[in-house]
Amino acid sequence: MQVYIGIDWSESKHDVVAMNAAGAVLAQLTIPHSIEGFLQLTDLQEKLGMHSEDCLIGLETAHNLIIDFLWSRGFGQVFVVPPRVVKSSRTRFRHSAARTDLSDALVIADCLRTDRGRMQPWHPDSLLTQQIRAKVSLIHHLTRGVGRLYNRLRDVLLRYYPAALDVFGNQSKVWLAFICAYGSPEKAQKLTFEDFRLFARQHRYPNPALLPAAFARLQAPQPVASATIVMVYEDETHTLARLLLEMKMSKEKALKELKNLFDQHPDAPIFDSLPGAGDLLAPALLAKFGDDRDRFTSPASVQALAGTCPVTDASGKRRVIKFRRACDREFRRITQQWAKASLGKSVWANAYWLKVYSRRGYASHAYRCLANRWLAILWRIWQDGVVYDETYHLQQRAMHSKACN
Repeated sequence: MQVYIGIDWSESKHDVVAMNAAGAVLAQLTIPHSIEGFLQLTDLQEKLGMHSEDCLIGLETAHNLIIDFLWSRGFGQVFVVPPRVVKSSRTRFRHSAARTDLSDALVIADCLRTDRGRMQPWHPDSLLTQQIRAKVSLIHHLTRGVGRLYNRLRDVLLRYYPAALDVFGNQSKVWLAFICAYGSPEKAQKLTFEDFRLFARQHRYPNPALLPAAFARLQAPQPVASATIVMVYEDETHTLARLLLEMKMSKEKALKELKNLFDQHPDAPIFDSLPGAGDLLAPALLAKFGDDRDRFTSPASVQALAGTCPVTDASGKRRVIKFRRACDREFRRITQQWAKASLGKSVWANAYWLKVYSRRGYASHAYRCLANRWLAILWRIWQDGVVYDETYHLQQRAMHSKACN
């Protein structure tokens, strides 16, 4: 006998419904998000007289402390039920829009009971894969933060100190150090060329031959902001430049740590062989695929998660192809970046992209179609545990083309 347990989670409490194979509710309770609350789940298991392997548990997330607790207590049949599935299944029990957390837990349990054959248990990835995933997420977060801070710093400098924007390469560490040290036009005007050259050498500026031109741009006549405006913005400029410098250094450190972790992973050769993936996209793709080969049972499953394949809505003579919105949007962004980077590394990828682009005229659509093809290839080599071979792939395409003709 199996018991189906649905858990509707939140930050402070969790609603739990237990159901038998006939669809009858055996128990329902609300537990706090604490160790005492989690232990009530094991108490429920004992009251029902069930072994942990006979308890099928469904949640809408794999990123909550409760799932770590379940794995640590031997519950191996844990399933992640997508929120969209829960939303579309609410009409099983009511036709109105009314809902509660307990009713959602009931829906999750019933989805497990009726659709178990279409779901795969969620198994934890290795420590190394989880570290790679966390590091990739941190790098993406830092990248977005750098962009926001730079845009704000640029706006502020344009208001009172535009000459500073053209001194060194924007967003370089030496440029940010210069903004921290000389955050006002008055300080820059007092600089001699020797002081400027010494500053560049101390901060390891890589192009000494460009220094005279950079100094001339700094000293060229510029519109002058009032002393009041300079006083208003100078402190903010220093703060933004310092934060940007720290964030860029943190990102560089995270990238080095990511490469070290990635090189240790047994699947690293597979993802490292992907044309154009590079030092960031290869680990990012590995983190999205994970370790469990049963998690994605077909190329279509990973393509749907990444949102690279469209949705077909067909009925009778009506057939509409729609853009897939329900997906992992970060995964889609990663795969499209990979598709774009592969154009200069793969002959067939470049030819395929040009073909799609010439037919539709939308670059983003062409990248998404190419990413869809790449994911099918990656799924195959990931399942087989082999590296990508461009020559072999071209041979297979040629054989397939002959067979079709």
